[in-house]
Amino acid sequence: MNISELLSTESIFLPSTATTREEAIQQMAAGMKASGAVTDEAAYVDAVMAREQQSSTGIGFGVAIPHGKSSGVAKAALAFSRFAEPLDWESLDDQPAQIAFMIGVPEANAGNEHLQILVALSRKLIHEEFRAELINAQSKQEIIDILTRTIG
Repeated sequence: MNISELLSTESIFLPSTATTREEAIQQMAAGMKASGAVTDEAAYVDAVMAREQQSSTGIGFGVAIPHGKSSGVAKAALAFSRFAEPLDWESLDDQPAQIAFMIGVPEANAGNEHLQILVALSRKLIHEEFRAELINAQSKQEIIDILTRTIG
């Protein structure tokens, strides 16, 4: 699976001006809809918010990985946000999120695909150098290039 192909310039926000977790999720979902990956934005946002209610997707290290499986998603996709001001995400380490990757997968094939994306991202996001590259990226293309070079 080529992670960088799941991300489009429409779904990258540098910086995101979202001021709440809900606003950030809505903004990234709108970007995924603009890219053509999401067909029913409201249904997808509902799925992501339902997942957030189970437990926070703030994994720590200033990173959140919200995700949702929904019939409103036409094809697997990613969105990325670097927040202008870190957001409270109720993270495991009680630190605000500086960046977020949002994963969307069609409900029909949610199992393996969703987990493969989550694992590929998580393996890299534990490395401080990788997070620093994302935080310091100056353009949407640079975000895509970082993912292409480090994850594939």
